[in-house]
Amino acid sequence: MAIDFTMSAEQRKIQKMARDFSEGVLAPVIPAADKEPDPMLAYQKTKSAYVAAYKAGIAMAMLPSAYGGGGLSCLDFVIAAEEICAVDPGFACTVLCNGLGLMPVSWYGSEEQKKRFIGAATSDPTGEYLSAWTAGEPPGGTGGTANFDSPLPPAGIGLTAVRDGDHYILNGRKKWSSSPGWDGFGTNTQCVIVRTNSKVGGTEGLSAMVVERGTPGITWQFLNKEGHRTTSNALVTFENARVPVDNLLPGAEGNGDFVINRNFAWSGPVAAIAAVGVARAAYEDALKFAKSNTAGSLTPIIRFQNVGYILGDVAAKIESARYFSWRAADYLDKHEQHAELLGAMCKINVTEAMFECVFKCMQVVGVNSLSTEHKFGKYLREASVLPIYDGGNMGMQRRRVHGVIAHPDFDPRAPMDDSFVKFEKSMESIGTVADYDKTAPRLMQAAE
Repeated sequence: MAIDFTMSAEQRKIQKMARDFSEGVLAPVIPAADKEPDPMLAYQKTKSAYVAAYKAGIAMAMLPSAYGGGGLSCLDFVIAAEEICAVDPGFACTVLCNGLGLMPVSWYGSEEQKKRFIGAATSDPTGEYLSAWTAGEPPGGTGGTANFDSPLPPAGIGLTAVRDGDHYILNGRKKWSSSPGWDGFGTNTQCVIVRTNSKVGGTEGLSAMVVERGTPGITWQFLNKEGHRTTSNALVTFENARVPVDNLLPGAEGNGDFVINRNFAWSGPVAAIAAVGVARAAYEDALKFAKSNTAGSLTPIIRFQNVGYILGDVAAKIESARYFSWRAADYLDKHEQHAELLGAMCKINVTEAMFECVFKCMQVVGVNSLSTEHKFGKYLREASVLPIYDGGNMGMQRRRVHGVIAHPDFDPRAPMDDSFVKFEKSMESIGTVADYDKTAPRLMQAAE
């Protein structure tokens, strides 16, 4: 049988390297960073660990080796990511966002752009290089991201890019950009989703371009968050920011919607394995607690059926979640990093199951889980982030699954058979009010 869940010798080496880094380099800086009330200072407290990760090849491990990256497969990257996330998923998110910011260049960029942007990212002698993913927008009005695929103008993405000679002029705001940089003045590059055609709405007229640090007209503001405090997010304002036309990703012109969906599908198993890492850490701490505390009885509480059953169920769910993450990553590797269906399914299923596991571990530990001497408060905060970020489960992820399975040509056995599932524009706006308004008359007419 070809199916084998045994890691290769090289994969075990990758896992050990990531575990040694996480426990030896990363873990010592996390407590102070997580407790720091200033979000910018919290982020900066992880910088030494990031530089070490960069120099160890971790920070750019997902990028193509042809341009200086680590060239790790999606599966190998997921194996390494679990070890980092078990210590701190916020820091892991900083690393992941290098991929979210630069993988679109590898997919949709020209050869010159790949050499210029990915090459610079993988050859920084300081080890401080950061890239960002800038897609989401502030809520309110018709702007925002969750319903970016409503086809009615001016709904959806509101950041405009107007051609002016050999530049685009950008105006608008973005929220949840994955980093404002170490100093608050921007990352080295950011992949930005813009509306290059304002006459249409939703998925039409969107493009992706690389915006470089130092571009005039851009300001950044750190966001203060409850979870993932060791990574940074920003509110970004563009006021007549001039970006060279040469920075537009040619393969993404008019197809920025595909960039969004592909990026969030690519990161699906990474977000899932992040949840596995958090739940694993909570489970190991809860098991240790249960074996060493009596709660006033004559025996450690692990000897009681309820505790044993709960932790046994948690352990089983973690195992199954890990394998789903591996499976989705393997699917990405087999299908040119396309997994718009399976990546979303994995992210939804695993992140929600692992949140429940963390809460179950807290129930086992009881009220003591609230004490800051334990880490369960942090585990719960981190686990709560994972289902709602990265194209939130109740936003883009479930709609993508819905759109694919509702398509007339969808084969429900395709995932089981490891077959490629194509993602099309017609699958994007399903479930939106505009989609209903557009399709309902036709359905009623057909019924008559």
